[in-house]
Amino acid sequence: MPKINLMPKEMAELIAAGEVVERPASVVKELVENSIDADAKHITVEIERGGILYIRVTDDGCGIAAEDVKTAFLRHATSKIKSADDLDKISSLGFRGEALAATAIVSKVELFTRQETDTFGTRYVIEGGNEVLFEENGCPKGTTVIVRDIFYNTPARMKFLKRDITEGNSVAAVFERVALSHPEIAFKLIRDGKLVLSTSGDGKLYSAIYSILGREIASTMIPVTAQSDISVNGFICKPAFCRKSRAAQYIFLNGRYVQSNTVMAACEQAYKNSAMVGKYPSFVINLTVPFQTVDVNVHPAKIQVRFSDEKLIFNEVYSAVKNAIIGGDTRPEIKIATKTPVGFTKMSAEEYTQQTIAEKVYPKTISFPKTENRNQVTFKADTTPFFEREDVKKQIKTVDIDIAVEEEEKTENEISKTKAQEPIEKPIIENEAKYIGEVFSTYIVAEMGDSIYLIDKHAAHERMNFNRLKENAKAESQQLLMPQNVRLSREEFDAVISNTALLEKAGFELEDFGNGSVLIRAVPAMLCAEDVTDMIVEAAQGLLTKGAPESEKLDKIYHTVACKAAIKGGNITGKTELEALAKKVLADNSIMYCPHGRPVAFKITKKELEKNFGRIQ
Repeated sequence: MPKINLMPKEMAELIAAGEVVERPASVVKELVENSIDADAKHITVEIERGGILYIRVTDDGCGIAAEDVKTAFLRHATSKIKSADDLDKISSLGFRGEALAATAIVSKVELFTRQETDTFGTRYVIEGGNEVLFEENGCPKGTTVIVRDIFYNTPARMKFLKRDITEGNSVAAVFERVALSHPEIAFKLIRDGKLVLSTSGDGKLYSAIYSILGREIASTMIPVTAQSDISVNGFICKPAFCRKSRAAQYIFLNGRYVQSNTVMAACEQAYKNSAMVGKYPSFVINLTVPFQTVDVNVHPAKIQVRFSDEKLIFNEVYSAVKNAIIGGDTRPEIKIATKTPVGFTKMSAEEYTQQTIAEKVYPKTISFPKTENRNQVTFKADTTPFFEREDVKKQIKTVDIDIAVEEEEKTENEISKTKAQEPIEKPIIENEAKYIGEVFSTYIVAEMGDSIYLIDKHAAHERMNFNRLKENAKAESQQLLMPQNVRLSREEFDAVISNTALLEKAGFELEDFGNGSVLIRAVPAMLCAEDVTDMIVEAAQGLLTKGAPESEKLDKIYHTVACKAAIKGGNITGKTELEALAKKVLADNSIMYCPHGRPVAFKITKKELEKNFGRIQ
């Protein structure tokens, strides 16, 4: 066995530094976290060449006392931990005392700092862990750390860095997470001389989401609020706006960005039966838990955490997100392209209202000049602008009164007439859905209030069926006149036989008929006319997922039954049935999405139509 030697101090420090500083983004994360712990209200990050060449982090925090500056660059130097008991209640971010020491060992560092009560600040330069300069310096309150030539003394690490643009994107990702976790701080990111991201620091999470994630994502968000021993707050997207990736998912624990499969699974499970399959919700979730119930020092980068009660966390997050979806979601609205047709002039809403009233009371004067040829009639209109005409100026002030009198007289006449004419026709209720018709034998057109609704009849009926199945402890069954024998593959047969209790809950009655076959004696009442073989095979396929909880398997059965029993798009459906369906959908906000996550209805507002017809701007 080779002789065991003690590793040189310099080598040990380089290895230790490598555990903390993996790339420029690691430096930015550690320095910004120190700035946050220093109670900074403004933090600016500036990088060049992705941070490889230059990083500068400036804050207006409390600063460092001159006598503590050198100590701050020693390993494990920290102002946050004094005893072992403090490890159970860590509330700060940079508590391990690794950031400055590790960064200084693998780069050239220059620090400027001043406390508010000090007349002068301190400038300290350290390169590769060796002190170069320490002096008094005139500088503003707070701390500025400049990092140059990262990994200049460790070429082996330098060659593993990515392209400048890739490293810069990693820095931006770290910046986004920190900015979202602290909306009370104004952040700025300057990249190669250009300001690319900034937040207002107004303390509102929505403002930070708007600045960091953009208007498109922010406009889809609804708030989440749940307060107990565990606090869950933040914003989640509406189910219709789930995305094809998890890129816009942010989880913060006691102000720290973390990765948690428990929280992620709870959020995504809450979207089940609302979001389309294969799409994932966007969310910014802030979790506040007692410090002693979580271990944040599981991973060197402090990103992965461990909860003392994972199930409790899952349930709290799931309930908060589910309630937010139920209470805050609205039907998606269709926005029509707003290009004005040639020959049309847009007018303001006020002009449109005035013109509508005026044309009703004072139509333009049209004269019919005498002509011998009756087939050639010339129309001559008064071309004076309407509201400048003298006859209008005199009477325009009385328009509202005249209309009111006219309506009052009309009402009195109608009342006198109805005394001898019974029954009186029931007036149309403004907020009651009015059936208009059907297009493409698939979409119902309905009107309610100031909006038109397009309803997918299959998706709507499917969701209604699914809700009925979920509401009952056991679905209604319909006995078959002749039991049907269904032959299944070995895997399908095993899945069905091992889940007979779940199938019975959904309304099926079946038994093992031997040799890979099952005998179906009853099916859910809503399925009495359906093809039993296809139904059982499809249900079996949904049960093949190994390790899935019973609730998930049952939902898959409900999905299949609800879909098979629903009205089919393209098929002819009676007007009475469609009208009842439309009224049910628009009166019940639980019928927002089909069980597969597709929207049930879209809304087009009257205002949107008037804008596109050039009536208003």
